[in-house]
Amino acid sequence: MLKAVVTGCCRSASAAFVIRPARFLCSLPNTLSTAAPSCVRMSITPAAIQVRRYSEKAPLTLKTLEERIILVLSLYDKIDPKKLTMDSNFMADLGLDSLDHVEVIMALEDEFGFEIPDGDADNMKTPRDIFKYICDKEDVYE
Repeated sequence: MLKAVVTGCCRSASAAFVIRPARFLCSLPNTLSTAAPSCVRMSITPAAIQVRRYSEKAPLTLKTLEERIILVLSLYDKIDPKKLTMDSNFMADLGLDSLDHVEVIMALEDEFGFEIPDGDADNMKTPRDIFKYICDKEDVYE
């Protein structure tokens, strides 16, 4: 008899835990009355509330896109942030060589999560060129 009662209580408690919030377990009569304080402190989330959420990346605006490009470029150690503008030429104004240009393009690829083909990267001489390319690629318009 005692075995049947204990088994029945365990089954109902485990079912309640999967379906209902954990605080419901504390209110069950005679099942977990001695464990009420530890039940309240538990940080286990019930299975009914555990949900995976998949979403898209945050939408880009012209302002955030420009800020992110400037941020990535200003963090590059060979670029002086004081000389950096949207119309600064990488080679003439900022003093980068072709290898530095490739590293900048790779950093921007990592930042925005897509690959820029070499033919397109060769045409990017200023941050504004990169800005226009990403606007076209990601369909960012006002």
